[in-house]
Amino acid sequence: MTVDRATREAYILDLLAKDGSLSVSALSKDLGVSEVTIRSNLKGMEERGLLTRTHGGAQPASLADVLERRREHAAEKERIAEAAAALITDGDRVMIEAGTTCALIPKYLSARKGVQIVTNSTLLLAQARLNPQLTVILTGGHFHRESESMIGPVALRAVRDFNVRYAFVGTDGFTSDRGITTQFAQGAEVISAMAARAEETWLLADASKYGRAGFVSVLELDDLTGIITDDGLGPDSVAALRVSAPTLRVV
Repeated sequence: MTVDRATREAYILDLLAKDGSLSVSALSKDLGVSEVTIRSNLKGMEERGLLTRTHGGAQPASLADVLERRREHAAEKERIAEAAAALITDGDRVMIEAGTTCALIPKYLSARKGVQIVTNSTLLLAQARLNPQLTVILTGGHFHRESESMIGPVALRAVRDFNVRYAFVGTDGFTSDRGITTQFAQGAEVISAMAARAEETWLLADASKYGRAGFVSVLELDDLTGIITDDGLGPDSVAALRVSAPTLRVV
């Protein structure tokens, strides 16, 4: 039996929330309408910002934005994540904050054993779940779609329950004089909470983030143990950061 457009759209959004993606051919069969009709529905929903069309289907708009950010400066982010992972030894306890670079750290922990990770990043699970040697504790909280992260009071309470050796955090921008910044206050709260529970706090940020100032200030650079960034920084920027940050690693 076919259903009306509004019912089809509600079904599509529910399926995306459950599965993260869908196909035109499967929807056509499930809803009893032609693939042309499904494509028309998806086109209209994409124009309203409800999803992003893919070849043969669709995925949530917010996830598409996150994945697109991951593709930006991808090689640099991989090097930064690998350098961060090199700090971690067997049995370490770490916190990893949401962000496309931070989420790559578990990819480089395949040789480690007994590492426990506390994170508010849902994006990190895709890598961490592949390694049975990792124990991952995901904070609860309010799901923030734009960053694929958990935020709010529940997330903060969870973070404050643990004590770790390292906290690895990201940023929307950092400068020598304004420190690290982000675009929304609740994300800043999680970063600050993680830093307070860690022996060392490391900022992971590719060079494109330098010189940007987000809406909310989070930490001064001298509050950090160090920064891991890439060699896209100019010599003047490197010199300024070496004065402001306790340790700067350029990879």
